[in-house]
Amino acid sequence: MKSRLVASAAISALVLLGATGCTFITPQSTEIQYSASDGVNIADTDGPLEIRNAMIIATDDGSTGNLVAAILNPTDKAATLTVEIEGLDPLTVRVGADDSISLGANAEPLRIDDLDTMPGATIKVYFQSGDATGSAADVPVLDGALSYYADLVPQDDDA
Repeated sequence: MKSRLVASAAISALVLLGATGCTFITPQSTEIQYSASDGVNIADTDGPLEIRNAMIIATDDGSTGNLVAAILNPTDKAATLTVEIEGLDPLTVRVGADDSISLGANAEPLRIDDLDTMPGATIKVYFQSGDATGSAADVPVLDGALSYYADLVPQDDDA
């Protein structure tokens, strides 16, 4: 009887170990970094500035857009972010030392005239700060169909 009890306990332990042991080799999903919203995070580890949740909110015809993003400066010196889209004039925004700017929330979004990209597409945008070489990213172009983006759609200059 005692040997059955020991065998039963051993089999239970093996089943339990087999059922839970796979978590030792499976990556934890909480360790995987991702953009938690509709925008993208820019992976530029060389520059002093960090760009989070970058997206462009455009007019229905895609002619004009507003760059919306959070820009963080964790350093003790002010820095300038240069944003370039092929064929368009570069845009710049300055972020103070140990400060952050949220374009579209606590700061005006960067207006992009002559965007020529329809909502639903992505567009290659180049971000550069400090002396770093910068990074290019495919930034999503959205419209104001969602209520929380409606106020971020660029308005005509005449309005």
